[in-house]
Amino acid sequence: MQVVCWLLCLSTAGALVVLPKKQVAQQAIKLYRGNGAPQGYSWVAGNCKQLAGLLRQKNVVVKKLAAAAAAVGKDQSLSEPERHFQVHTLEVFQKELNETGNLVFQAVQSLQRALQGDYKDVVNMKESSRQRLEALREAAIKEEQEYVELVAAEKHQQEAVKSALAQNKTLSMLDEILEDVRKAADRLEEEIEEHAFDNNKQMRGVNVEAVLRVEDEEKSGKRKNKSQQKEVEDDLGLSMLIDSQNNQYVLTKPRDSTMPRADHHFIKDLVSVVMLSLPCGWICSLVGLPPMFGYIVCGVLLGPSCLNSIKSMVQVETLGELGVFFTLFVVGLEFSPERVRKVWKTSVQGSCYLSLLMVGAGLVWGQVLRIRPTQTVFISTCLSLSSTPLVSRFLAGSRGDKEGDLDYSSVLLGMLVMQDVQLGLFIAVMPTLIQAQSGDLDSLRVLYLLAQVLGSLAVVLLLCLLFKSVLIGPYYKKLHAESKGNKEILVLGMAAFVFFMLTVTDFLDVSMELGCFLAGALLSTQGHMVTTEVMGCIEPIRDFLAIIFFASIGLHVFPTFVLYELTILLVLTLTLVIMKFVMAVLVLSVILPPGSQHIRWVVSAGLAQVSEFSFVLGSRARRAGIISREVYLLVLSVTTLSLLLAPVLWRVTTQRFVPRAERKMVT
Repeated sequence: MQVVCWLLCLSTAGALVVLPKKQVAQQAIKLYRGNGAPQGYSWVAGNCKQLAGLLRQKNVVVKKLAAAAAAVGKDQSLSEPERHFQVHTLEVFQKELNETGNLVFQAVQSLQRALQGDYKDVVNMKESSRQRLEALREAAIKEEQEYVELVAAEKHQQEAVKSALAQNKTLSMLDEILEDVRKAADRLEEEIEEHAFDNNKQMRGVNVEAVLRVEDEEKSGKRKNKSQQKEVEDDLGLSMLIDSQNNQYVLTKPRDSTMPRADHHFIKDLVSVVMLSLPCGWICSLVGLPPMFGYIVCGVLLGPSCLNSIKSMVQVETLGELGVFFTLFVVGLEFSPERVRKVWKTSVQGSCYLSLLMVGAGLVWGQVLRIRPTQTVFISTCLSLSSTPLVSRFLAGSRGDKEGDLDYSSVLLGMLVMQDVQLGLFIAVMPTLIQAQSGDLDSLRVLYLLAQVLGSLAVVLLLCLLFKSVLIGPYYKKLHAESKGNKEILVLGMAAFVFFMLTVTDFLDVSMELGCFLAGALLSTQGHMVTTEVMGCIEPIRDFLAIIFFASIGLHVFPTFVLYELTILLVLTLTLVIMKFVMAVLVLSVILPPGSQHIRWVVSAGLAQVSEFSFVLGSRARRAGIISREVYLLVLSVTTLSLLLAPVLWRVTTQRFVPRAERKMVT
């Protein structure tokens, strides 16, 4: 019997193309009689007649609503806002009826498509599921809009009742003031509300998805005795949303901007990171390891592989990026113009030769292992970069102001800064690698991108020369004069200058990290006294944010994966560290002057690790399809292990090749 009813519904859906909706019941009965199945006729006829009757009743009600809306529009006794509101309310009801009627026929057509499909064809079933999902998403948007409009209608009716009651009694002076404030508050909410949902839902690339709203158990328990309306007003948007891909979201901007809100998940995460970083860093200091190793361990313990207590991972990592910015700013402060003039040629040559050797070695291994050239170029470039924040912690306090021969700290920092420049170049070329992955590589496009990046670097250098001669001196003198007895002006001024420089470099499609370094280098031109004063203000901020940064690195370390693949990861990491060390020694042996050959061992030890920016580059490449998930996890693990081995290699090398009087390491 059910199969017969389905066939009737399918035939009815086919007849919808040529017949009015009110004749659907008669058409279904006719088809049913033609099939020669008298049994169950009364049931089918009754349901079809009921459907036709509902459709006719709906048409009648819709016509009455249209007539009522026209009558309200002509009623001159109502004010313009009241007339517009009543017409809009009637249109909402009319649209609700039409949408409900259309859903019936959409359901019949969906059933027809499902029965006509091949259950063995997974692609066809997937397409049918996608069409149903899109229909449900559109229906959800329409229903959400109608609900919001009905809520507004209910609010307007309540306000109308209050106004009618207020007209029947004499208001006190306080009530009149509050009434004026209420009207002003309503106008304020209408002005500041952005209607972001309506403005963005039709934009290209916008998808509507189903999400889950998860509330804290404590807050849910506190609101058990509260009304539904009060619950929505108190905690609207502060709970966490989870989409179908298991991505978690938190509120960034509330609809009602007049009420202050705080992300308590982020606050708890920061408290956890700071509280656990203290004992971890302390223990590492006691056993003779750098404290940053303990901060990374703190991130591992709090990350998804252990306690999984960090809820706002993106926010913590974003705050950690500020630690990178201020670290490079301090590096620039210590990188005086004299040091720049001494090592710029060595830095440019050394970093370029080392990157070319790494890419060449990667291509050779790619041919042996049959890996695509785009993957090998990307992986080799990522692994050729070294961590500037890590090495800067090694070199903290080592100024290297010797006359004559080059010192290892100047050469090492110079090469790291040039690698940051290469990082900006590589980020600009990444779209070309994505095109090459899909087979759309264009040589002219590559040349255009390279010319664009080189032009941006030239513009940045010209701006630095301009700022040095015109801006830096008067700017610092003004800050110094205003900050006497009030250091917060100096701190704010220096932070603003760092952010200004990173904004300039980011606008010119150069890495923001380079802008932070240039900000410190420009200030270092004002002399040792200026550098010392600025360093005393910025270093505490740098140290705190650097703790967050190293802890955020630990969030991406997965001990279980490392244990599963410990042998291959150790082999890959040791091979990479030794290869980078040997390559750096060979390159520096060629480009360093004869009197500075002894520093090549220390500089090579500082370069024999992988930059933390490989995390960012790897995630972008994985989303773009350049590398697979397995390769991404290998790059992630090798990068982390190399960073953990870097302090050991640095200590061994400095104890062997650096005189005791010059030896400096943060422990």
